[in-house]
Amino acid sequence: MLKFLSKVKIEFNALDPRVASCMEFLAQCNARKAKESNPACQVLVKRRTDDFPPQITVTFVNGVEEAFDATSTPAQSIRTMILEKGQHLETEQMFREAGEKWPVIIPEEELHEFAPDILSNMWCVLLLLHGRTSHP
Repeated sequence: MLKFLSKVKIEFNALDPRVASCMEFLAQCNARKAKESNPACQVLVKRRTDDFPPQITVTFVNGVEEAFDATSTPAQSIRTMILEKGQHLETEQMFREAGEKWPVIIPEEELHEFAPDILSNMWCVLLLLHGRTSHP
């Protein structure tokens, strides 16, 4: 998860009963596997003394920042979103490295073109091959 991030900031008041998501997310960030995936990712914890609601803010490696209200967003949902966006970033990077434009624009007419069913084509090939071997 951390491999897609450059910074994680977790803010909470330790006396606030709504800190569960922050604590779970912090534990995920401190896991050995997560740290090894990106040792350069900064994990900052800001312990607050006011009534500010628990919040998790992540900065992706491309600089995009996203903040989550940790009172209403489970840690697992935040992790899932990070992984999904991270896969998108990896795909974008692959296209750019290959010299392709991003985002890929598919012309409207191609979206409605017939795409042959691969399994049907394979079935036809098998029937043709079987027909050749069963008849002398």
